[in-house]
Amino acid sequence: MAKEKKVEQITDMEVDFAQWYTDICRKAELVEYASVKGFTILRPYGYAIWENMQRIMDGMFKETGHENVAMPVLIPESLLKKEGELVNGFAPEVAWVTEGGSEKLEERLAFRPTSETMFCDHWSNILQTYRELPMLYNQWCSVIRWEKTTRPFLRSREFWWQEGHTIHETA
Repeated sequence: MAKEKKVEQITDMEVDFAQWYTDICRKAELVEYASVKGFTILRPYGYAIWENMQRIMDGMFKETGHENVAMPVLIPESLLKKEGELVNGFAPEVAWVTEGGSEKLEERLAFRPTSETMFCDHWSNILQTYRELPMLYNQWCSVIRWEKTTRPFLRSREFWWQEGHTIHETA
């Protein structure tokens, strides 16, 4: 990938809004493009914004009884397929791991486009009775979706987000 140059002049918003937005994000030193197309580097100012949002929201979630967890970044294809329609919506954007070291994997592994399947699988393995409910989980993580058109903070191939998943006795 060609080395990105520092933004010297900001594109006029009226001329090219999308480029203006990107110029602002880069000039403010919030984000920079990485050497892999569609990926960005969250710079210190950008990461500080993320940390502040996370700190505020995390406190709010904890007040409602949510607990933080961390699900794996890789999901077996067989597990992802169980989600049916949900997966069909992500199918064109899923990035796959097919080798581990120099060995071909028996089953493809998806880089996490979302974590619903992992939460459901986890709960099916640990829950034994409805008396253990509700379970209120929160996850701070990055996800990968092979987006065709990318824009800092709005659409990139890897982005940071918050996922809240809960399971209850009744709907």
